[in-house]
Amino acid sequence: MSAATSRAEVPNDLAAFWLPFTPNRAFKKRPRLIARSKDMHYYTPDGRAILDATAGLWCCNAGHNREPIVRAVQEQAAELDFAPTFQFAHPKAFALASRIAALAPGDLDHVFFCNSGSEAGDTALKIALAYHNITGHGSRQRLIGRERAYHGVGFGGITVGGMVNNRKFFGSLLAGADHLPATYSREHQAFTKGEPEWGAHLADELEKIVALHDASTIAAVIVEPMAGSTGVLPAPKGYLKRLREICDKYGLLLIFDEVITGFGRLGHAFAAERYGVIPDMITFAKGVTSGAVPLGGVIVSGRIHDAFMKGPEHAIELFHGYTYSGHPLACAAALATLDVYRDEKLFERAKALEPKWYDALMTLKGLPNVLDIRCVGLTGAIDLAPIAGSPTLRGYHLLEHSFHEQGIMLRLAGDCIELTPPFIISEDQIGEIVEKVGKSIKAVA
Repeated sequence: MSAATSRAEVPNDLAAFWLPFTPNRAFKKRPRLIARSKDMHYYTPDGRAILDATAGLWCCNAGHNREPIVRAVQEQAAELDFAPTFQFAHPKAFALASRIAALAPGDLDHVFFCNSGSEAGDTALKIALAYHNITGHGSRQRLIGRERAYHGVGFGGITVGGMVNNRKFFGSLLAGADHLPATYSREHQAFTKGEPEWGAHLADELEKIVALHDASTIAAVIVEPMAGSTGVLPAPKGYLKRLREICDKYGLLLIFDEVITGFGRLGHAFAAERYGVIPDMITFAKGVTSGAVPLGGVIVSGRIHDAFMKGPEHAIELFHGYTYSGHPLACAAALATLDVYRDEKLFERAKALEPKWYDALMTLKGLPNVLDIRCVGLTGAIDLAPIAGSPTLRGYHLLEHSFHEQGIMLRLAGDCIELTPPFIISEDQIGEIVEKVGKSIKAVA
């Protein structure tokens, strides 16, 4: 056991912390505690290595505790701890915005910073509504999301989101939203590698929504290029291009939620590049700092940004923002992270690993209770048959077994296993993930 591990604090009372998206009572009976991390591994307080098959929470794309990122945060904390970006600013916020805009496709040239994917989603929706108001189309107030979507946990995000448990406890949400159907069909897409052939026609459902509400009432459509949190649902081939065509036809803004897919997860800086589709806005978070410091934002087209730049120059153009928008430590972490991605060619590495990743995951086909396996980019999901009368229980048993018995961190969406490793993963570690997941699947059969 290293000195760092031996000094790790182990809490003697778990009661005070109410964990998010966690069955707290079950967790606190058998906690899964993490004390430190490095590269592809977490370590428990007693020094046991845990292979990270989830990049933390879809975010540690460059791996853990990478020295350039750690050093950048330390140096920034010693130089400038905080600076407001209401009426003031600091140089690294401008430097980072320029770097992100340079990575984005088309005319997505302006960046509005926030602190998380949830805030990014709500920010994009607010910008869409405000844009239509200031351009004389104030009747365009309706927001269109999609079934099984996840756009964070703000009221805007859960309104356009489509995961039932994230919505049902919180009242009527925002008025006037509608939803496209989810793009997944096990009948037509089971055990597909990459983007499925079936499903592009589902984009045409937007035509029906427009016919129902009229285009003059619709502000924006927001979709994930790959629906991640719901269980890795890749966009069918041609689906996103068709959505772009319909949005252009009716003057609707198209927002890509790239909180998960941004910064290399699908082998490109943004999934928009992979699919050859330029949306009007892209939301991002997670991978921009490789999880080191919270940071999110919205990349906005020049057309939308410039529409706000009217009126007296001393007047505020957009009444929106957060105390920590463009926080100095977050900007320092992000700039260092982008350097690591560039210098180590990690986006290209993720793309090159795709076929090996796909082939490895598909070896789990035929194991007990495996209903489907999906993969796109360096991402995968395995649907398990639920235990009769106890949905999500098999998944929870698998999560416990994987951590405590196999030494691997997985992520669950009910009875679905989600696998999203850091881009520094080796081919041997891909094999290790698949081996450990397979043993856990058999153990909970």
